Order: sequence, then structure tokens, then C-alpha cells
Amino acid sequence: MSRFDRPLTGTERTFAPDEIIVSKTDRFGKITYANEVFCRVAGYTEAELLGQPHSIVRHPEMPRCVFSLLWETIGKGREIFAYVVNRSSNGDHYWVFAHVTPTFNRAGTITGYHSSRRVPNRQSVEAVTPIYSELRRIEQQHTDHKVAIAASTAALVAKLASAGMSYDEFVFSLPTEAEGIAA
Repeated sequence: MSRFDRPLTGTERTFAPDEIIVSKTDRFGKITYANEVFCRVAGYTEAELLGQPHSIVRHPEMPRCVFSLLWETIGKGREIFAYVVNRSSNGDHYWVFAHVTPTFNRAGTITGYHSSRRVPNRQSVEAVTPIYSELRRIEQQHTDHKVAIAASTAALVAKLASAGMSYDEFVFSLPTEAEGIAA
């Protein structure tokens, strides 16, 4: 049974507000570094994570359009912040407030990516959950992967435009502190 076949448990894992989940990937998203917190919360050993695509922790309820936006942003050499629900090895889930940045060599070329994730504010998770559910419903209406992402991206862009804000503005309009620890 592959990790994608494992049923979701509905159990949320947490980590301490003063802990940071850290990972690094190469340019293609393959994990090159995973700290102890990442291994523990995701339920994998370091050996199981290294060399794997970072999508090993992708939760099926996480809208693909958010990852598309993330990859587009960091591919342009910019940082991004996002609320993400991940899946642990046993089917549990855990929410993070992610900060993803490109890593550059001395010539200014992107060589990989660095992600630091903190415990998100619960109110923020409650605010993004229905939006993410709506985006996933849109994606599920399409059998073609690219069409699904394009449709949900259009819905997200329209929702943000109607609120008069960019994705970054939306993310930072939500509380970013979890139990008194600044994100």
C-alpha cells in the first residue's frame, strides 16, 4: 500500500509553538534536508524523506492551485507565505504556517528552496479551511489536472480581487501568531 492509498485518520497532529519544521529541497522539489521536528510530525525517518519529492506530505484536501501559486512565486525568486495542511505517514494531518524561500548560488541562480513552518493561529486555519474546501470542490469537477488547477486558480484570483487584495495581503490579513509565538 502506497502512502497515497492510506486512509485519512481525521486526527490532527500538533507541534509546540516554539518549534519550527524545516526542510530544504533541490530545484525540483526533492528533499535534501529535513529537521527532527519535520521527521517527527510527518512520521518519517530522515532516510525515508531524503531524496523524496516534498509532495510526500501533500494532503489530498490541500488545493493544488495554492501549490501552483507557491511554485510560480518561488520560481520567480520571491518568497511566499501560506497556510498548508499536510499529511503524515499514517494518514494524520497537521496544519502549518509556511514561509518558503528560494536558495541562490553566488551567480544568483536558484539552486533549491528552504521552507520553515510554524504552528498556525487556529483562527487563521478556520478562515482558510472553507476557502480551501471550495477550491478543492472546483478542482474535483475536472478530470484534466491542468484544467482543474486553472479553474481553481481563477476562482482564487476572483475571490481575492473581489476583496481587493493579493494572496500575500490575504495571508497577512489573518492572525499569524499561535499561542503568543510570533510567526
